[in-house]
Amino acid sequence: MKLPEKTEGPWVTSFDPLTRQWTYTVTYNVSYAEDSPFFHALGHNKLLGSECQKCRYRYATPRTVCMYCGGPTDWFELPLEGRVHSWTTCHFSGEPYLSECPFHLGLIEFDRVDTLFMTRLVGIEQPRIGMPVRACFRRKKTWSVNDVYFVKKE
Repeated sequence: MKLPEKTEGPWVTSFDPLTRQWTYTVTYNVSYAEDSPFFHALGHNKLLGSECQKCRYRYATPRTVCMYCGGPTDWFELPLEGRVHSWTTCHFSGEPYLSECPFHLGLIEFDRVDTLFMTRLVGIEQPRIGMPVRACFRRKKTWSVNDVYFVKKE
């Protein structure tokens, strides 16, 4: 059965849509579980990666199990210096960084590490691929990945 076609738009366009505003607060309790050592390290101005015990694949991010062979991983300390592998400029963001838009988000590569680390690039007017960068850490910790950002290595 074919529905009848209308030559006019939907009736809702004939008036202004109803909008409503309200404020609410939600408190979240988050457990980092097996990733907790990574976030504890951020609190001590260190970066931890994960290395597979079986195949030795090295991740620049927390991981408890290797995605290639399924082996368990161990923590290792990442260097605090790397290079920009790729980057983009964010013109919109979640609330914590909305006032900083536009800002640069980069993928950082480290020597002898198989994956990349995503982070903000701060104080860099025009990032470029291969640019040497170094990690900096917030003084006031939030116990999140936002505690670390990268700047141009001088």
